[in-house]
Amino acid sequence: MAAATSVAAQRWPHLLNETIATVVDPHLARPETRTTARDLIRALLSPLSRKNCWTLAEHTGHRSPYRMQHLLNRARLDERALVAALRGYIVRHLGTNDVVLVVDETGDVKKGNHTVGVARQYSGTAGRIENCQVAVYLAYTTPGAHALIDHRLYLPRAWTEDPARLRAAGVPEQVEFATKPELARQMIHAAVESVPTAWVAADEVYGRNPELRGYLEERRIGYVMAVAATDRLPTPRGPVALKELAVLLPERAWQKLSAGTGAKGERSYDQALIDDVAGGPGVRWVLLRRNRTTGELAFYRCYAHTQVPLARLVAVAGRRWRVEESFAQGKGLAGLDEHQMRTWTSWHRWSLLVMVAYAFAVVCRLAELGRHLVPEWLVALTCNEVVRVLNALFASVPDVEHVLAWSVFRRSHQARARSCHYRRQAAREP
Repeated sequence: MAAATSVAAQRWPHLLNETIATVVDPHLARPETRTTARDLIRALLSPLSRKNCWTLAEHTGHRSPYRMQHLLNRARLDERALVAALRGYIVRHLGTNDVVLVVDETGDVKKGNHTVGVARQYSGTAGRIENCQVAVYLAYTTPGAHALIDHRLYLPRAWTEDPARLRAAGVPEQVEFATKPELARQMIHAAVESVPTAWVAADEVYGRNPELRGYLEERRIGYVMAVAATDRLPTPRGPVALKELAVLLPERAWQKLSAGTGAKGERSYDQALIDDVAGGPGVRWVLLRRNRTTGELAFYRCYAHTQVPLARLVAVAGRRWRVEESFAQGKGLAGLDEHQMRTWTSWHRWSLLVMVAYAFAVVCRLAELGRHLVPEWLVALTCNEVVRVLNALFASVPDVEHVLAWSVFRRSHQARARSCHYRRQAAREP
């Protein structure tokens, strides 16, 4: 297996430079900043315990952090064009078959109040109200891979109603207050131009927003978005809370269906569907999901411009967790949350370059899986393993066979652990 991977893996450093040259370089005005961008992205994928301009500059051999700070703050960079280039790169390599766009936000806890967007607000990452910065991201998911393709920083009203604070953080004058669902709409609008057949999945913040749902329905974009148990559905006897409808459903209405494969095997739930009689073209449902062990319920509003089977809606709902994995990998592998950027421009550029670095790992993994069948005694190649091997191969005098042999050892160990997880899960299955 190591020999089969060897030739492709040795090309990864070259492919990273090639990716940067085609995706990033055309949008930077000067050759010096192109070199700095290449150094920064390579360093983002390094195994540094903490990633900021100082540590990245030291790792790449720069004498000071000033070149990277210049790139992130003042260099001429067409960010809008770079977002489009990143989106095109991901669409080209991940494909357009069975695409689900997943929108979600993530929060970074911060000290002080000078960093752009920081305020006392709810952070889903922390699970409570914190002094934090919140951003909305859009993930591009297919059955085989997923990556982040767009981002928007959320500015609370405490910021948008304070012009002096906006100026100090370098926020452009045309930026106004926008809700998280509105930020999601902006990103979806740009993405569906490339993939008009994509579905959309999201959590309650977006599923409970009628304007966003209306926008998607007007454009015949199918969606499966979570809503609250207390949301009400029109019935012949008047509006009824979804949690009350779940109790009234007969047991035969529930079907055991998988929402996809997770780290510990198939994620099977009891699923049921209720027709939503709301007016307008297209078909609407409420999807109910019940945990087979705890009985915990979850609810989703669904729309499609034509009839689709229950299994399709379940599959779209099950794709939502991919954005959580994208956040975890973007943070763990490339430092998405480790920036020390206070201004509008530097935050957007850091996040965008992290997304490029992470997308490269995703594409490498997918390409390698397409070349070789994975033996039963190995776990499939992961983004973490791609980055680990890439860093070893970037070493000044890499021992290729040693690096790849360790890769096979780690993956065989992970395969044994996965097999044990599956056996334990099967033993507990009712």
